[in-house]
Amino acid sequence: MRTPFLWMPAQLDLLATAGLRRERRVVRPLPGGACEIDGRRMWNFASNDYLGLAADPRLADAANAALSEAGVGARASALVAGRTEWHERLEQTLARFEGQDSAILFPTGYAANVGTIAALIDEEDVVFCDRLNHASLIDGCRLSGAKMRVFRHWELESLERELRKASEFRRRLIVTDALFSMDGDLAPLRELCDIAERFEADVLVDEAHGAGVFGEHGRGVCEHLGVECRVAVRVGTLSKAIGTLGGFIAGPQSLIDWLWNKSRPQVFSTALPPAICAAAMAAIEIIQNEPELRAKLWRNCEFVRRELDAVPRPLGSGRESNVDRAAPSRSRYGESVGPIIPIVLGGPEAAVAAQRKLEERGCLVAAIRPPTVPQGTSRLRISLSAAHDETALQQLIDALREVVPNP
Repeated sequence: MRTPFLWMPAQLDLLATAGLRRERRVVRPLPGGACEIDGRRMWNFASNDYLGLAADPRLADAANAALSEAGVGARASALVAGRTEWHERLEQTLARFEGQDSAILFPTGYAANVGTIAALIDEEDVVFCDRLNHASLIDGCRLSGAKMRVFRHWELESLERELRKASEFRRRLIVTDALFSMDGDLAPLRELCDIAERFEADVLVDEAHGAGVFGEHGRGVCEHLGVECRVAVRVGTLSKAIGTLGGFIAGPQSLIDWLWNKSRPQVFSTALPPAICAAAMAAIEIIQNEPELRAKLWRNCEFVRRELDAVPRPLGSGRESNVDRAAPSRSRYGESVGPIIPIVLGGPEAAVAAQRKLEERGCLVAAIRPPTVPQGTSRLRISLSAAHDETALQQLIDALREVVPNP
């Protein structure tokens, strides 16, 4: 009998030698933005739970109520028989929250990006994708079959040049993250909308890391920069600041109906569990009614940056200028704003070594390495949360000062 995959051990060894092999660990969430790994308690600065809602008892109560009534699984795809009253209510809640006609749910944010892009464009079209977009956006562009053009969000002249040459295509779509997850900087959405309007293109924005964090009402970076009505498609996720699971699109009824019929990840995936829908509704209600959670998160962001001297002014006294600059900062921290703070260290070995030293000092910080980021830019990625108190933040700062030279 043939033994499959004989090549794998040697390839895994090569990954390990390069500092790129990933190992699985069990993380036990604890209250207050903490966690436990291998019996050791530490502060969790690697989570996307920006508002601390994943552990909020009100979400658990809502989920338990739906669980007792509807059971665990949805039992089918939403298209066939899996769309329950809980799904309908969540869709209506999201549509109201986003100020749109309707909404559609996806099993993950990844599925929302891939499924939406591939449903909007095909071989007759061209898509313009920021080089630093999330993998789900890049995969959606590739799977769509459209001609793909890559641009850098601090070099918009190249985007304009490519758009001038794209008049023969049926549709032109510009795709970008709102808040870039590895660098923590904002897309220049105003400029992108200006360009799109000049060349009759549409803009799709992934608000995965912006929703619940940015904007007067917590709708995201598009709200913060005043471009909601200029962006054709805003993709949202329920799994970060909203603290649950899934992705969604809120928009005009025609867009939602089109995705209901044409988005393969939505059509062919089992629907979200009803309990998750109930928890997400509770989270959105909290986001709407308790803006002090966002305020606390921003205070935490300002405190950490001020203590690390990562930016020349406290965040919040000039956030707009972080968006309007044409080129990225040359500092280690780049142009990051909000809860994501990268510390670029260079090689993957340096990032992994720093991560381990931080864990020894009671702080879990993600070591991000290729292929997630380009070669030579391995980094620590700090993710802050409203759940962190001053004790947690000070321990992080003290640990970084010991581990990272001149933080």
